[in-house]
Amino acid sequence: MMDDEEINRLRKRIVRRAPGPFHFPDVYGPDWDQLYIGDKVRKGRNFLEAVRAGKFPGVEDTGEKHDGGRVYRWCGE
Repeated sequence: MMDDEEINRLRKRIVRRAPGPFHFPDVYGPDWDQLYIGDKVRKGRNFLEAVRAGKFPGVEDTGEKHDGGRVYRWCGE
C-alpha cells in the first residue's frame, strides 16, 4: 500500500508529463534503478492497485505490457 506522501510525490511527477503512455519507473524517478527487484515488484503492484482505486485521477491502466513493463496512460488534467 502506498502512503499519502508517496502518492502526492508521484502525482506531482505525473502532472508534469505530457499526456500519453508511460511506464511506472518513468514517474518513480532515478532512484528506481537502485531498488532491489523485490522492492520494484512491490512498488509496481502498489501503483497498479492505487491507479485502479482512483488515487491517480487521469491515469488509467491500459492492461498492456510493453518493453518489459505495464503500460499506463496519462490523460492529462
